[in-house]
Amino acid sequence: MAAPHETNDQPESRPADLKETVETPSVDSAGKPENSTAGGESPAAEGPVNMEFLLDIPLEITVELGRTKMLINDMLKLGQGSVIELSKLAGESLEILANQKPIARGEVVVVNEKYGVRLTEVISPMERVEGLR
Repeated sequence: MAAPHETNDQPESRPADLKETVETPSVDSAGKPENSTAGGESPAAEGPVNMEFLLDIPLEITVELGRTKMLINDMLKLGQGSVIELSKLAGESLEILANQKPIARGEVVVVNEKYGVRLTEVISPMERVEGLR
């Protein structure tokens, strides 16, 4: 017959050099932790910001060859083979827009019988901020 399981009601012994430390956060007069973020943790306790969630946000990318304005009457006269004159000159750089905001400039290329755009200039963050005004 097996011996009954013995229990020890005394706390587990720890080595003398191992001390348990408990930090109590400082609180303001309203009882809220001082220097805390909305989550209750101090900014220093947070690790590096993980921005991977931004990678899945869809953007609408537009390549703008040029623009023009025309009267509705002129637009109704358009047919197959009509030519619409654009504001940009042949060989002039294209605008690449992300959500209607310019992010780069480039030129038209043909790759495997498909049109593409070669980026020639990426607009600096400072220029992008100035473009928001």
